[in-house]
Amino acid sequence: MHDADSHIMEPADWLQPYLDARTRARFPLVWTDANEDTTPLDAVARATALHHEPSYRAADAAEITLRKNFLATGSFLKEDRAAALDLLGFSSQLVFDTFTSPHVLRFDRDGERELAQSLAGAQHRAVLDWCSVDARLLPVTVVPVGEAAAAIALTASAIDGGSAAIWISQYPAGHSPSHVTLEPMWAACAEAGVPIVLHVAGAGVNVMPPDFFDNGRPAVPDFHGGDTNFKSIDYLSIPLPVMQTLNALIVDGVLMRHPDLRIGVIELGATWVPGWMRSLDSAHEAFRKNESRLQAMEMRPSEYVQRQVRVTPYPHEDTGWTIANTGDDVCMFSSDFPHVEGGRNPIARFERSLDAAGIGAERRENFYVRNFTDLLGPVLDRHGVAIAT
Repeated sequence: MHDADSHIMEPADWLQPYLDARTRARFPLVWTDANEDTTPLDAVARATALHHEPSYRAADAAEITLRKNFLATGSFLKEDRAAALDLLGFSSQLVFDTFTSPHVLRFDRDGERELAQSLAGAQHRAVLDWCSVDARLLPVTVVPVGEAAAAIALTASAIDGGSAAIWISQYPAGHSPSHVTLEPMWAACAEAGVPIVLHVAGAGVNVMPPDFFDNGRPAVPDFHGGDTNFKSIDYLSIPLPVMQTLNALIVDGVLMRHPDLRIGVIELGATWVPGWMRSLDSAHEAFRKNESRLQAMEMRPSEYVQRQVRVTPYPHEDTGWTIANTGDDVCMFSSDFPHVEGGRNPIARFERSLDAAGIGAERRENFYVRNFTDLLGPVLDRHGVAIAT
């Protein structure tokens, strides 16, 4: 099995060794007391003490999916992540940061391009270093795309440094993600077999305009019981900017021109995908008479999705139904380790849904193994990770 979504729980100052002095003075910490409701200020100190306690570590195997955030084995101490991976039983993990990259993408979206680029370069150095302890850890590097020349340079540098995936935002930063000036970026990723990934934390998690929360009633607690993360009405809107970004990349022909380019849609759910695929084909049918870009398509839009887009369902979704309605090549497994949203036993929840839908062994192999290895094939080869056949 391969895990398409795992995270580093970065200490607040983790980026400092990788920043230039000017950027460090401007942005010294990746999280502050603003995160107090989900991340207590003494979280790292308390967790570090526990991780050096033999009695605590003796329960690693039994607690591997029960401990969350900084309390989880290998969540921030990179020397412990290999042991965690052994206990989880995964052949490899895509590794995202938790706090850092959303700042990069938010700054880019809001026009602070120089700061976004400087932080992105530091994030590349930090995550590549963190993942260097084990070849099974596949580092995800963030690239702000607001300024095309800088995005192309950052992408090339990340690929040369060993990046496993390039994380972009689902929110535009002054132009469409399909803008012609970004063509060299997609070409470089396609040639290297390094996928582009979208993630729920791309430029902020509050996707609803704030007016929707002014309903004259008491505030609603978020997923963690605080006030800074998802609420149900946010959750229902998660796919909207994702669809818009994917629509642009598909309709403007990026996936057609770069058939080796893969797109990973991570921690953004999947129940929305079957209807969206139908909508893509409906738009193609309705508008191709007058749009040359649609006339130029060699396949239906949904077929580009099946060929090149890989999506991770949440464990609480009906994954079996989604596979039945997208085809066998789209959905792939993820754990969200060590975040709370991954749940205490995501595999069991996926298995119940697959059982209910009658998804057999061959199709489960696609979900747990093959769709991930299609997303990351050349990367896995370079890292020496076994690829199932």
